[in-house]
Amino acid sequence: MKRKLLSLLLSLLLAVGGTVPAAAADTADARLARVTQAVKAALDLDTEAYDYFQGDYEEQELIPLWDLYWEGEAGSLSVTALEDGTIISYSLGSTETDSSAYQGLPAFPKGDAAAAAAAARAFLERVLDPSVESADLEEPSGFTALDSTTFRFSGDILLNGLPSPLTYSLTVRASDNQVIRFWRDAPETAFLGNIPAASPGTAQADAAKALKDTLSLRLEYVLPDSDSTQAVLYYLPDAGHEFYVDAQTGKLVDLTALEEGMLASGGMGGAESDNGAAEDSSTESGLSDAEQAGIAQMEGVLSSQKLDSALRAVAEYGLSGYELVSARFSVGEAEGEEAAPVTCALRYSRSAEEGVYTRTFTVDARTGEVQYLYAYIPWDEDSQASLTREEAREKAEAFLEARYGAHYARLALYGTEDGEEDASVSAYTFRFVRQENGYFFPDHYYTVRVDATDGSVCGLSYYYDEAVAFASPEGVISADEALDAWMDTYTVTLQYLLVPQKLTGSDAVSQRLKQMGLASYYYLKLGYSLEREETFRGIDAKSGQPVGYAWQGTDSGLTYTDVAGTWAETDVLRLAQYGVGYAGGLFQHSKALTQWDLVCLLYSLRYYPLDPAAATEAERDAAYAAAYELGALARGQRSDDAVLTRGELVRRLLDAAGYGAVARLEGIFTCAYPDRSSIPAAELGYAALAQGLGLVSGAYNGSAQATRGQAAAMLCRLMDR
Repeated sequence: MKRKLLSLLLSLLLAVGGTVPAAAADTADARLARVTQAVKAALDLDTEAYDYFQGDYEEQELIPLWDLYWEGEAGSLSVTALEDGTIISYSLGSTETDSSAYQGLPAFPKGDAAAAAAAARAFLERVLDPSVESADLEEPSGFTALDSTTFRFSGDILLNGLPSPLTYSLTVRASDNQVIRFWRDAPETAFLGNIPAASPGTAQADAAKALKDTLSLRLEYVLPDSDSTQAVLYYLPDAGHEFYVDAQTGKLVDLTALEEGMLASGGMGGAESDNGAAEDSSTESGLSDAEQAGIAQMEGVLSSQKLDSALRAVAEYGLSGYELVSARFSVGEAEGEEAAPVTCALRYSRSAEEGVYTRTFTVDARTGEVQYLYAYIPWDEDSQASLTREEAREKAEAFLEARYGAHYARLALYGTEDGEEDASVSAYTFRFVRQENGYFFPDHYYTVRVDATDGSVCGLSYYYDEAVAFASPEGVISADEALDAWMDTYTVTLQYLLVPQKLTGSDAVSQRLKQMGLASYYYLKLGYSLEREETFRGIDAKSGQPVGYAWQGTDSGLTYTDVAGTWAETDVLRLAQYGVGYAGGLFQHSKALTQWDLVCLLYSLRYYPLDPAAATEAERDAAYAAAYELGALARGQRSDDAVLTRGELVRRLLDAAGYGAVARLEGIFTCAYPDRSSIPAAELGYAALAQGLGLVSGAYNGSAQATRGQAAAMLCRLMDR
């Protein structure tokens, strides 16, 4: 199932308002105390160093969430958790700053990937339910850029050892292998019902046959890449619905159709109320002073039921036809000795034929005083068409024939916009596509929009290029052969899927989801679906091979054909790994280094590689502007073709790295070069720093010509910090 669809649905729920579960009998401060203790136990937290704590909770559409926040001199900690202490998110903040002396040049990332992975695994073992949840730790991302300081791990959460729609993201700080960020999907926040057993009752082969029958291809002309002028024939996949096979029943299920039906009105459902009962269950055992102070901020907070009753008592608010669908409590900042203010945002909704009406109140959670009210009222535009789709099409075709006759002779109707119905739209859209040898070429098209009230053309867009040639259709494979090849690009995978299911329960959550206009909601099902790791555009109609997109073959890294086996190979390729170097495929490590060569090299540190021999004037100006900003050059020093000496190279690099002011101090430096006596006094500071930082070994030889390879080697030493 597409996670994007789930995200869109959850966004809609939040916009309309989440469900308010039946409240526990406990007071808010007692509940906060319990969840705080559970979180500390789950993460083995020592929170004594924090001198401030607060907890907010949000009664979401499915289940309440607690947001816990600690703060102290060393930094902050934020945790989102369920009532039972299940960790949903974690964020560790620090007040420490980077004390590196290098400010101008980026550094190579440092860290131990294996140690970071071990820390990530240990954290996941704490926050996942070992009885049903696990996660495969994939290779970390985010550590391939200069100045990277973290490893990021992400992937799917396995349920009973099988793939699921639940995901996680975890970030480890490279300097000490401390987990600093974590986020996960949880069953309680993603779907209703339980996790089904992992044993299928349907064979994979039977599921594969059923799923293959849902695929279809069309034969069309395409341009293989953006520079092509010869269109070729590909079998391309038709846009269609997404299906899966129920692993128990063997039934083929249309997921797209089920999701399209989720927002159909499910009837008005009564919401169960918070009974407002309270029990004295306060327990402060195991809580720090800061945590107890934060919990005390929730004292005196009214329940959502009492706040709701107070609002309904005011007839002017017109809430008689509305249901309370969410309540979010938040702690504000205290002023002086006064208790921190606590507010509650209460959302109400009312379903009607024309849509969902909403009201959102922000109130003082202790007194019920209204601070803010927002309302949404759906608006219907009752547009009526004065001509049929066929009549509109005739007008579009007449327009194209009269104005673009030469092109129109090669056009054919390719389809219309989805969802347009004759009686309810204000305009009709038609897309006409070029045809050659009886096959469509969608890159060349005319799109015409016709006003449904008067038949006028109210929209036009097109692209047509006479220079494109078209390959002969002779020798294409059959549609069946193409479909077999297309099916071979998939694997039929047994996994857990989020599947919409009709809301039939009488429980509070189901009833409130119905009130929000939902006829169904996600449940977890075991099923077979089509999955693949690579993306393919279609099947080559003559070779029968799957073809990707042009961008997939683009290598974003730098490669050279002239550095293998040279002394500079290690340094040049290390820089190339991070996109630092020269475009064009040649590094020319032994070439005398010009000022322009060095400027190009420095420019690639923050931007992108240039080919020194092919750069435009605009690129040259941009690169020099970057060098001026970096401090490697002053504006009056530009001389593109000037060949740099080794001494000049050292000075440019150390100035760019922020060492210039120190290097220019006289009388405080010494060095051990065999040719020390030949180093000018004004250059001695640079030479000494270069030796101390490992930029130069052996003789300084400052007056000799520098090479591109030497620039790469010195730059690597500077960045290796």
